[in-house]
Amino acid sequence: MQDNATEVTAAGIARLAGVGRAAVSNWRRRHADFPKPVGGTETSPAFALAEIESWLRKQGKLAEVPLRERVWQQLVGHPEGPVTALVYAGCALLLIHERPTVWLDVSSGSDERLAAMLPGALEQVIVPRFGVVRGRGVHRGREGSAAAAVNTPNTHAARNAPNTHNAVNTPADPTTPPTPVNTAPPVNTAPAANSAPAVHTRPAVHTPTGPQLLPSAPLLRGTAELAAELGARQTFEFLLGRHLDANPRQYTLTPTELARLMAELAEVAGPAGIALDPACGTGALLRAVTPRPGQELYAQDDAPDLAALTALRLALHAQVTVRGTAGDTLRADAYPALRADVVLCHPPFNERNWGHDELAYDPRWEYGFPARNESELAWVQHALARLKDGGTAVLLMPPAAASRRSGRRIRADLLRRGALKAVVALPIGAAPPYNIPLHLWVLRRPERAAAQPEVLLVDTGRFATEGRGGPDWQAVRGAVLDAWKAFDRAGRLDDEPGLARSVPVIELLDDDVDLAPARHLPPATAADGADELTAVRERLGETLRLTADLTPPPVGHSTDPERPTRWPLTTIGELARGGALVMRTGGNGGHARVPVLTDHDVLAGTAPSGILPESDEDAVLTEPGDVVVPVLGGGSMARVIDDTTAGAALGRSLVLLRPDPGALDPWFLAGFLRGTANNRQASSYASTATRLDVRRLQLPRLPLDEQRRYGARFRALEDFERALRQAGRLGEQLVRGMYDGLTDGTVTPE
Repeated sequence: MQDNATEVTAAGIARLAGVGRAAVSNWRRRHADFPKPVGGTETSPAFALAEIESWLRKQGKLAEVPLRERVWQQLVGHPEGPVTALVYAGCALLLIHERPTVWLDVSSGSDERLAAMLPGALEQVIVPRFGVVRGRGVHRGREGSAAAAVNTPNTHAARNAPNTHNAVNTPADPTTPPTPVNTAPPVNTAPAANSAPAVHTRPAVHTPTGPQLLPSAPLLRGTAELAAELGARQTFEFLLGRHLDANPRQYTLTPTELARLMAELAEVAGPAGIALDPACGTGALLRAVTPRPGQELYAQDDAPDLAALTALRLALHAQVTVRGTAGDTLRADAYPALRADVVLCHPPFNERNWGHDELAYDPRWEYGFPARNESELAWVQHALARLKDGGTAVLLMPPAAASRRSGRRIRADLLRRGALKAVVALPIGAAPPYNIPLHLWVLRRPERAAAQPEVLLVDTGRFATEGRGGPDWQAVRGAVLDAWKAFDRAGRLDDEPGLARSVPVIELLDDDVDLAPARHLPPATAADGADELTAVRERLGETLRLTADLTPPPVGHSTDPERPTRWPLTTIGELARGGALVMRTGGNGGHARVPVLTDHDVLAGTAPSGILPESDEDAVLTEPGDVVVPVLGGGSMARVIDDTTAGAALGRSLVLLRPDPGALDPWFLAGFLRGTANNRQASSYASTATRLDVRRLQLPRLPLDEQRRYGARFRALEDFERALRQAGRLGEQLVRGMYDGLTDGTVTPE
């Protein structure tokens, strides 16, 4: 069967043929037999992949495309959408992983035979691994989706609430009646007499039918080929990672290093025989749990797509029992009788529609009924309710949950009864939203009341780093785990000034019950503060000496009578038309894993810090010797790309000039582009923002040797400017440290 249903965009055609998008546009205009669009929009048409491949092959234009790129094109162009295609591919990969000979048997022959035999073969692995019954899944949006639907009162409203964790904003099918949960009973359970029954939930993965699989046959065969190269697990991780990169706004992801830290904190007390994530998202937290023989992993999410992808990801990750369910955890808990060793959770933040009105008498509120604006405390109590005695839960929390007055009574009861064991303040940039320092709460279901309980408070804010690379995870992990292990053994911890302290619970039970670690930690020791400030002062002194060495010498008037007072000028537009340079503009897309050079980076002289979502638009990548010019803001700035900056994608509001080295010196070009008068005459003031027309910027017509003389001087000025920036940053750091040291007592006036 031909893959006529799979569609591909112009950018995909360009990747298949190994050309730019402009070439694809030319082919459409010049060749009458070029395939006609079958979908998409007028500005971004989509074409049938099989027709495109046939045309390219006839024209001799079909490049040798990597197998992973071909499979990705089949996945994104799938008629049921990329998520459904990814679930089908995951089911096939699970069969390949566990029963490769069965796959070889069913995949031999035609696509029709594959589609007819595959459901029975899949059931041999899906039922044992997920405990579901074929045909019981209810499809969301359209009949035939591999991800099961949710039919829960007000679930669609909760899914569309602001800041919902890993939300996929697709409404559930309101016409589908609820059916019982098809999961195998948990091994370690307790009587559920005081728990609400699990209703309105759906198994995460079910066996697709033959008609559903028939259009996917080429994708499944390609996926199997890729698995032969990479392995089944690595193939699914590649496809899932590529999908998440391509849709960054649809998912709130838990960074891998943070997931690892949370799992390690939870497993300090003992191995996780049974682990639960009640808001599983893409499964990062459960995937970080150390696999063990006989282990059981339970996952639930209100987004059916995510529940299905998580279940498949976990099943491919390790030979453990996986139970995944789609449903609203707070309103319709799928595992009311479960008692887990470990609960890990990255709940949705600031969710007001979490079920406050329906759940007033829910038995999970053992520590108090959460206020409407305290959804995070509802998740905390849900996690505690699903733990066995002595089990550990680790939740990622917004910092406001530690101090909001509406939650102080619940916080107080958690402390009094010994359920809350530690609060860890993470550095800024540890997880989304990246602009605030999130907290980790470590909880344990009390086995017995402690005589004089204490709680561990840790602040790792000192390990934040500049840019978007995240904090120093090695330092964060070491500091947090060392403090938690010592506290877990002894029930207390000696003070580590500025970093960690165990606080008697009685000290926290005031009118605020404020658990923010920074408010209770002793300041860093005077020696540490003084040593750090001394190091900064020495670095500042070295930088200032370098700045003095780089200070430009005095300048004088030209005494050369042959030197003209005004040079003959040309413009960037003329040079571009003559081939002396190539001009490119920054775009809105590219590959999400490539760092992006932004206009702010150019103006501040910093490393590439931006991120762009993956899209069909080809990114412009920088090369050494390129000159980058911001077009907004009215400033005179140009930056020459060096080896440390090369390879970054060009961000929006930037223009890249790539000079011919035989005609133009890049430093000469950048230097003259920074002239104030030059920028003034090339700027437009038609709106509230000043915009630079780079084509109108002027350059003198000079021989290449003369250009290099000027370029050397411009480069020296750039070094001087960079040293001044560094000195300014170090000066600010020194001043701030002195103020902090004098006010907290770590530095004396002497």
